[in-house]
Amino acid sequence: MSSEYRKAGIDYDVLDESKRAAIRNAEATSPLIAAHGGRVVEESRGASAFVFELGGQQLAFVVEGLGTKSILARQWLEQTGEDRFADVGIDGVAAIVNDVASVGALPVVVNAYFATGSSEWHAQGGSALSLIEGWRAGCDRAQAVWGGGESPALPDLLSPKDVEIAGSSVGTVPPEWGPLLGDDLRSGQAIVLVESSGLHANGATLARSIATKLPDGLRTQMPGGTAFGAALLEPSVIYVPLVAELRARAIKPSYLAHVTGHGLRKLMRAPSDLVYVIDELPPVPPVLAFLAEQAGMTERDAYGTFNMGAGWAVYVERDDAERVVEAAASVGMTARVAGHVEEGERAVELVEKDITFRSDELELG
Repeated sequence: MSSEYRKAGIDYDVLDESKRAAIRNAEATSPLIAAHGGRVVEESRGASAFVFELGGQQLAFVVEGLGTKSILARQWLEQTGEDRFADVGIDGVAAIVNDVASVGALPVVVNAYFATGSSEWHAQGGSALSLIEGWRAGCDRAQAVWGGGESPALPDLLSPKDVEIAGSSVGTVPPEWGPLLGDDLRSGQAIVLVESSGLHANGATLARSIATKLPDGLRTQMPGGTAFGAALLEPSVIYVPLVAELRARAIKPSYLAHVTGHGLRKLMRAPSDLVYVIDELPPVPPVLAFLAEQAGMTERDAYGTFNMGAGWAVYVERDDAERVVEAAASVGMTARVAGHVEEGERAVELVEKDITFRSDELELG
């Protein structure tokens, strides 16, 4: 974690300690599900999605928020007059359903939570309608029903100028797979990295901090001519269609990773004592290269914080690796066989960058 990120108000070491405390307390409630005839899949504690069994079906449940990317959309609108709230609507759905899909589940229902500091936010221009249309577009991409939600006005708690975007989802775990929690990971398997579209849902706070130091703020032109703010607001990739395609092709992954906060350290999210060796990294989106440069981040900091072009990882048997690449292409995504799994103490090795992230650098559960 870079010192620049900490100065922007985000310290994952502090946040992760609270997460671990929450998990410990949540575990104590597991016996309560027996009254409903269900069972908690305890191995999912600390994973991207909580898995439980009810009525003979395994279900994955996620609650997730978009963070401060909606502030970027508001600032971009103020500076340029262009409304990008539809894109952050897609981002909000993506943050949720990609976590559901990371345990191999396919989202069925998505609920929305749009909180504002004042009900007047909904009356200011067309941003509320844009956000709603974007959320619906995200649900369409995820092939999930928008079930409902909540849109409270919370004076004093939130800024009247902004909207907090969050939500939840329930997905079904394919019975032929079971939840993908890392139990089947082993040495010799391949790692396929699927490209991101840029910032996704992680790093908006730092990006806003950096924009205040640039001569033209979010309108600052990056090398190549694209405005910094426009690139930051490129909507996230929703990886659910790839998971559905893998199921349709009978390609069972041993594990899936949604690369968000913690960057490529997330490649070792599974608790297994294995080394994840990456020999070929995807190209870094220009917006992330620019952000890291302007923040004065080392490559180690950048790859340990942002997705750096790898938004999703699929772990499979070597014989299936190229089939995963083909499946990704069939749903409009770009993927590459990027590395492999080895025996050893839990770590991620980025060979071409000579960067190694050790086990103690990612403790979420």
